Amino acid sequence: MDPTQQSEPRTHLPDPERGNFRWLICALLFLGTTVNYVDRQVISLLKPVLADQFKWTETNYAHIIFWFQAAYAVGLLTAGGILDRIGVRLGYSLAVIFWSIAAVAHGFARTVVGFGAARFGLGLAESANFPAAIKAVGEWFPKKERALATGLLNSGANVGALVAPVLVPWLFQVWGWQAAFYATGAVGLVWVFLWWPLYRSPEHHPTVSRVELDLIRSDPPDPPQKYPWSSLLSHRQTWGFALGKFLTDPWWWFFLFWVPPFLNKQFHVTVDPVKMGLPVLVIYTLSAIGSIGGGWLSSRLIQRGWTVNAARKIAMLLCAIAVMPISFASKTATLWPAVLLIGLATAAHQGFSANIFTIVSDTVPRKAVGSVTGIGGMAGAVGGMLLSLLVGPILEKHGDYLILFVMAAFSYLLALAVIHLFLPGLEPMPEPRA
Repeated sequence: MDPTQQSEPRTHLPDPERGNFRWLICALLFLGTTVNYVDRQVISLLKPVLADQFKWTETNYAHIIFWFQAAYAVGLLTAGGILDRIGVRLGYSLAVIFWSIAAVAHGFARTVVGFGAARFGLGLAESANFPAAIKAVGEWFPKKERALATGLLNSGANVGALVAPVLVPWLFQVWGWQAAFYATGAVGLVWVFLWWPLYRSPEHHPTVSRVELDLIRSDPPDPPQKYPWSSLLSHRQTWGFALGKFLTDPWWWFFLFWVPPFLNKQFHVTVDPVKMGLPVLVIYTLSAIGSIGGGWLSSRLIQRGWTVNAARKIAMLLCAIAVMPISFASKTATLWPAVLLIGLATAAHQGFSANIFTIVSDTVPRKAVGSVTGIGGMAGAVGGMLLSLLVGPILEKHGDYLILFVMAAFSYLLALAVIHLFLPGLEPMPEPRA
């Protein structure tokens, strides 16, 4: 139990009119995830300005991004255990406070080391967002509603990616680059003032009726966890998922942190709400469509009688093929063909990602899904770290993004081949021995 909660449950009146408070909790989780993505994207949108002012090389910027990803990987290893010990109310609050302070700290940085330190703090604290949000969903929603609640809060990632390209250039133009970090960081602190008074466990919340509490607690209790990480690493289901994430997640990080610098370098797009904001807005609108479309496609194929194995892999194959035209993005003569090629790739990535996550629930026992997902997330963050170390030298040596876009174009086919090698029939992970 969260140590900040009262020791005795409140009395719940059986009032059907007060039976939807859990969706307000979901709205707070959505807002927290939106803030999370806005804060992490500020530096990529301001990179042209910061690189000019502080004389960054491409390698300097890559190293700054590396430290965010390194901290994010470390945080994924520790966040879940901390949240289990201190509770999601206090744990999520501390995470948002710390990442907001780290976001504001960017405004005081003047060196590569300073920005790298701020990014490390941001990545370490932001890694707690999804473990905290998923834990809150588990506390507040019955199993039949958790997929919807998770999908809604996860859509905050796409909304954050859409808001940032408009908000950040406007803040820069009106008040300067420091204000962009100060203002977006301060929004997280405002969120904490909403979260702290509104969040309790359902049993101890004065606004939750008995009707709603009975719904939330309508599932039988989960069996005890019997899958330590050491045993999970012996199963090919874990390795198929983790290697798939290792090969594909780095490209999402690449799109997030390197697309605005690419648009500036290739097409001289300045940090402006329209000139920079509109192209990036289009890219992430397409990615949101791809996220929904990729999941819909495999579900539709299953409804039409396809096996789960065939439906998931055909959907992933089509997404992998849809990424391939990004090879031409650096050779287009005008802005919008490049934007649409990158947008197609981000949409395909999200469609691929929706299916690779679903493979975990297809093949892994329910009580181990969270742990396997954490292992895969860490593998993706490590892949992103390694890619960051390559991007700077490649850009400085070759002067354009062609090699990087070609690498992205074929990574998804490679990931699908690896997944198929480990899981040719999406075989389920065996239950642990008694």
